[in-house]
Amino acid sequence: MSDRRSQLESLSIDRGDDEGRTGVPVGVTAVIALLIGGASAGATWYFTRGEAPEPAQPPAAAQPAQTAPSELVSPAPAQTSSRASGLVASGYVVARRQATVSAEITGRISDVPVEEGTVVEDGEVVARLDDERARIQLQLLEAQREAAAARTRSLLAQLAEAERVAARAQTLAERSIGSEAAVTAARAQADSLTAQINAARADYQAADAQVESQEDLVDRHIVRAPFAGVVVAKNAQVGEILSPASAGGGFTRTGVATLVDMDSLELEVDVNEGQIGRVTPGQRVEARLDAYPDWRIPAHVEAIIPTADRARATITVRVAFDERDDRILPDMAARVVFVE
Repeated sequence: MSDRRSQLESLSIDRGDDEGRTGVPVGVTAVIALLIGGASAGATWYFTRGEAPEPAQPPAAAQPAQTAPSELVSPAPAQTSSRASGLVASGYVVARRQATVSAEITGRISDVPVEEGTVVEDGEVVARLDDERARIQLQLLEAQREAAAARTRSLLAQLAEAERVAARAQTLAERSIGSEAAVTAARAQADSLTAQINAARADYQAADAQVESQEDLVDRHIVRAPFAGVVVAKNAQVGEILSPASAGGGFTRTGVATLVDMDSLELEVDVNEGQIGRVTPGQRVEARLDAYPDWRIPAHVEAIIPTADRARATITVRVAFDERDDRILPDMAARVVFVE
């Protein structure tokens, strides 16, 4: 045990000897070291405080303007939309002139020369019905009219002969050669022929009227476009029965095709009742189609429909386009801004 204690004592530091060698107490040395450290930190802060704002600048703030010039264009739509600020409403593109073309009679469809997207002119053929029976009836009526005309010509020839006979009988009677009875009979024959001619002419006029009616019926077997436009729907095929007054089975159609006048396209938007006072006829409007959101179409208020929807508390406003474009199609969704 004494040996281990002596070894441990030999490893300890003799503080008294240190103070004797340096002559400075340990506490004073610690205070001096703290003062030197504080002075060093203050000097470091003084020389580096002018450079402090530089790290605060975000270097990425200037880079987008230099490396991505396309982003500078993005604020332009915001400026344009701010200029076109005002009441916003939504609606759909509608056609003022749209019709489902059909025939006035019932018949079997024999030809449909149009398809979806076909541009047709006013009066152009859209469909044809089977008119064979109508044409046979027309030929019969034309023959009857010709018979009436021939009968009239025959009676006119007989009347001419009867008038010559009556004239000779009158001459003979004046010379006391013929009798008055012969004169009277000749005149009666002429008068009878005249009446028959009038009846034949009436029959001819009736036959002619029937021919015109049948010709009109034959023409009604042809379905024509009532105005110039574009076929947007083909509703019937060859072989089906077309009947305007029927909603029958799968082979009976009430219409051949739906025709739209593209020049009559406009917008119908619903405006809240509380905001309708901000809308006036002729007011400038900026329209945007959902299909082309970046395309701003100039338009104006055409009319305000003088009635309200009780269920939705809205009023319909008609908006007319200032320019026409083939990209504008019926039933497209749109959003409009009423410029104020």
